[in-house]
Amino acid sequence: MVEEFAFDNTEERRRSRQNGTGWIEVIVGSMFSGKSEELIRRLRRAQIARQKVQVFKPKIDDRYSIEQIASHSGMTHVSHPVMTAKELMAQIKDDTEVVGIDEGQFFDAEIVNAANELANNGKRVIIAGLDQDYTGKPFEPMPQLLSIAEFITKTHAICVKCGATANYSQRTFESKERVEVGASGKYEARCRKCFVPHSDAPTVL
Repeated sequence: MVEEFAFDNTEERRRSRQNGTGWIEVIVGSMFSGKSEELIRRLRRAQIARQKVQVFKPKIDDRYSIEQIASHSGMTHVSHPVMTAKELMAQIKDDTEVVGIDEGQFFDAEIVNAANELANNGKRVIIAGLDQDYTGKPFEPMPQLLSIAEFITKTHAICVKCGATANYSQRTFESKERVEVGASGKYEARCRKCFVPHSDAPTVL
C-alpha cells in the first residue's frame, strides 16, 4: 500500500489520518490565483496514495466542462455537477476518504453543515472558492467555511494593471447580479490599489 504521507508531510494531517479523524481544508483567493489548480493537485496526490476520492462542482459553473473541474491553466479533474449541498451529500459513498469541492461560493449555506458532517465522519474535505465577490465583500458561504476549517490556504494572482500581488476579482462589465459566471474577458485580477469597487453607477475601469 502507498502511504498518503509520502505525498503530504504535514504532521497535523498525519496524526489526524492515523487517528481516523477527518478535517476540512479551504483554499481561497481571487480569480486567476490558482485555487482550482491547487485543489486538483491535492486530489491527484490523494489518488496516487490510493485514497478513494469524490469530487463535486456546482452545476452553474459550466465554463470549461459540465462534468469536470478545470483551472484557468488547463488542468482538469472529473467531477459530479450538483445543485445543492443536500444533493452532494446524497451522492457520498461510505468508503470515500477524500471529498473535493470546487467553486464553494456558489453553494447554498447548508454546505457548511455538510462539510462538518463529512469531516466528523472521518473524511478529508477540500473546498476551493472565491473569498470575495466582485464588490470586494466576503462571498458567503466561504467565510463560514473558513471559520470551521482546520487548514486554510490563501492563493494570490498577479494584478493585470501593475503586476503587484492581486487579491481582488475585478468585473469588467456592468451587472448588478452577484453571481455572474465568467473567466478572462469578464474578470481581471487586481491589487488593492488598482481594484475599482462596483456600485449602482457605471464604473470607470
